[in-house]
Amino acid sequence: MSESTPTPARPPKQSRTGLKSTGARKAASKSNRSRAREFALQALYQHLVGGNDAHAIDAFTRDLAGFHKADSVHYDALLHGCIATAADMDALITPLLDRKMAEISPIEHAVMWIGVYEFQHCLDVPWRVVLNECIELAKEFGGTDGHKYVNAVLNGLAPKLRAVEVAADKAAGKGSSPAADEDTPPA
Repeated sequence: MSESTPTPARPPKQSRTGLKSTGARKAASKSNRSRAREFALQALYQHLVGGNDAHAIDAFTRDLAGFHKADSVHYDALLHGCIATAADMDALITPLLDRKMAEISPIEHAVMWIGVYEFQHCLDVPWRVVLNECIELAKEFGGTDGHKYVNAVLNGLAPKLRAVEVAADKAAGKGSSPAADEDTPPA
């Protein structure tokens, strides 16, 4: 008598929505700028936690797998711009915090820097896209509810840093919830 061995069951096919089961975007559906933000976040984390020099962090980050798919110009602007203007950005962020800056997770801190920097210097990126991208970064890399904190702080800063744009959206009835990332190609 021969026993038949059962064939292992195949895992269910992943949907092609561009999202993982966690809700995060799959790597293939991320834009070059989204990737640049992720690498900048990792680099800024190294700066915040280790106090590492920006040029050393930059050299290390550029050697990471997948960096070639990132928008290196946007990455450069975020990394070097955030470090150069850190004190000014912290001065904008601090009044909106409910605790001391030292008690904020370095991931959320770095994400807020990215948001503030883009609000101030990347005027080609709509404020809602900046907000959405930062929320996504905090969801993927931060603590459980860190994205809610990032959302609250950046939503509080948007009317100050992008007054005309936010006012135009309110006048058009769009409210203040983030829109889909216009940097990201459709799924």
